[in-house]
Amino acid sequence: MSAKIIDGNAVADEIKKRVSSDAAELTATGSKPHLTAVQIGENPASKIYTNMQAKACESVGIEYELLNLPAEISQDDLLAKISELNASAETTGIILQMPLPAQIDARKVQIAISPVKDVEGMHPENMGRLFYGGGVVAPCTPMAAVELLKRTRPDLAGAETVVVGHSEIVGKPIAMILLQSPDAAPTVTLCHIATKDLASHTRRADVLIVAAGVSQARWLSYRRRKKAGEDVRVPDLSPLISAEMIKPGAVVIDVAINRIPKGFDENGEPVKNEKGKNAMQTVGDVDFESAARIAGAITPVPGGVGPVTVAMLLANTVATAKAFG
Repeated sequence: MSAKIIDGNAVADEIKKRVSSDAAELTATGSKPHLTAVQIGENPASKIYTNMQAKACESVGIEYELLNLPAEISQDDLLAKISELNASAETTGIILQMPLPAQIDARKVQIAISPVKDVEGMHPENMGRLFYGGGVVAPCTPMAAVELLKRTRPDLAGAETVVVGHSEIVGKPIAMILLQSPDAAPTVTLCHIATKDLASHTRRADVLIVAAGVSQARWLSYRRRKKAGEDVRVPDLSPLISAEMIKPGAVVIDVAINRIPKGFDENGEPVKNEKGKNAMQTVGDVDFESAARIAGAITPVPGGVGPVTVAMLLANTVATAKAFG
């Protein structure tokens, strides 16, 4: 069997066209969507992401503002700035860039963002609405995963669905979104890395959604401990889900984005590329090559859930603009 490759880029383009049309309508009525990204200090990785946000917003007619605040800003000063943005008649959506400096409590700041302007859907009020059938917005990555799933398998009623990963930003919201229909919801099992005999669950899944980020976590732990001078073994960075753990014909949605080394040398250091830097690769939680021979449909990494997540951020930004207006 050769799986259908679920094209996240194509789906993202469709969503962006709809968002662009909605943004144009709002702008015509004087309610132009305006997303303000709050960045604390300088972070190269975050800068790449904010540049992507700016380009994506521009492409669909959303105003984008990057508010760069000093790295030494206090918690109280940051909360005061968030309060200003909440009250702003111009800003219709707010996104808080991660990571934050050590002196900042990320959870408190996230909660301080008005739920009406919370484009990431991470405010407790927005998360809580998922239990009651959904509100204005929901977390972007779970929305993206479910969007790809429903386009691939529209009829989910009763389907055995296994979600691997129980984080508050991906795994749990995915389960809640899937269970919203009163009569057409799948049967959802929520697993995680501590689940005993994980394969016994995944093998029976008609739908398998994986969002654990195991190899990324192992790599970061190894790097941190080795830097601290600990005597550690080279980590096993193999995919969490092998082909043998997948039911033939299942739909597989791989949410994870693991940025890990391609291999290690005899000293336990990542092998280098032609520029002398660590040779890195981006992979998911699923062994894509072998899984694609078993599954009925599967998302690639990259090119699957990632592009649709960005599109969902834009859709949420338009949704908050409508609600704010």
